[in-house]
Amino acid sequence: MTKITSIDVFQMAWAPEDPPTKRSAFVEIHTDDGITGLGEASPMHGGLASLCIMQQHMAPSLIGQDPLDHAVLLERLAHVCVKLGDGAMTGALAALDIALWDIKGKLFGQPVHKLLGGAWRARVPLYASIGHNAFRTVDEVVSVVEGRVEREKPAAVKIRWDGDRTVLDHDINGDIAKAKAVRRALGDDFPLGFDANNGYSVGGAIRVGRALEELGYVWFEEPVQHYHVKAMGEVAQRLDITVSAGEQSYTLQAVADLISAGVRMVQPDIVKMGGITGLMQCVALCHAHGVELVPHQTQPSIGHAANLHVLASIMHLTKPAEYAEPSGRMMPAFRQMPTPVDGFFDIPSTPGIGVEIEPAAFAERRRPFA
Repeated sequence: MTKITSIDVFQMAWAPEDPPTKRSAFVEIHTDDGITGLGEASPMHGGLASLCIMQQHMAPSLIGQDPLDHAVLLERLAHVCVKLGDGAMTGALAALDIALWDIKGKLFGQPVHKLLGGAWRARVPLYASIGHNAFRTVDEVVSVVEGRVEREKPAAVKIRWDGDRTVLDHDINGDIAKAKAVRRALGDDFPLGFDANNGYSVGGAIRVGRALEELGYVWFEEPVQHYHVKAMGEVAQRLDITVSAGEQSYTLQAVADLISAGVRMVQPDIVKMGGITGLMQCVALCHAHGVELVPHQTQPSIGHAANLHVLASIMHLTKPAEYAEPSGRMMPAFRQMPTPVDGFFDIPSTPGIGVEIEPAAFAERRRPFA
């Protein structure tokens, strides 16, 4: 029987000047068979809280255990650590889950999507997720969008606001003007999404949503504060445009609450809630309720590859895969990283999640967590 021998948690600094709060959060799980699994936690604030939880409260319990028991092991840890709260705790579980799936795939010599039941597709289209538009002029928004479309050939574009979440309805007229300008630039038939990043009141969201409907936008993401689930559902039920939410939902039960409120497109993130196991639970939940599952995903390395395996296994995949602002900073540290080609990502086909590290470049960027 294979046993877990050690667990290392650490950060990756993609540039020498990156402070701890701007780094990525990773875990390596080692076994007595010489197999290593690599996982990633949410990088919010450097993933420092998740790394602490993994190191102090989770890793010791996993030493000596069989990695093939990982669903039981992680569910037990979830209940032991429940009083640490959602978010940081579920990010820690996500990283461990991805690493354990990576080990499982390598043990059986199969890509993870085979262990999930097989792939419905060998590649998935991408949508360009373009942020920070709250701080751009109309012309600047259009310029950035046109540049991304020309370079990446996406199947759709989502414009994100990334504004101040403590201020609601700050510039509704300006926001609508930017949405109109992007529609004019890309034409009437190009699929568009609008991510408000929790920027509106219910009334403000309905006003913006009506404008987006007239402009033919496909979805309206997180129009109100994520913690106001009833308000999110009210906006979803009063608009014809698809309202989506769930990037900041950290448990299966929280996703179910959104669905019960009336949200019909949910967007949990693989590095924030439960990893591959958590997303596969969401696949079943959404299939049972006839709801679209379109995972939020902005990390370009381990989380990205793990997410692609899940997307491959979804029968009714209704939207492209998210591709956030591209950066080549991480590429030297990895081999076989899925990168966009003519608007598509190929699903990894080698054992595990399908990503290998470049040892020297990886070690150069690795930073210990203590």
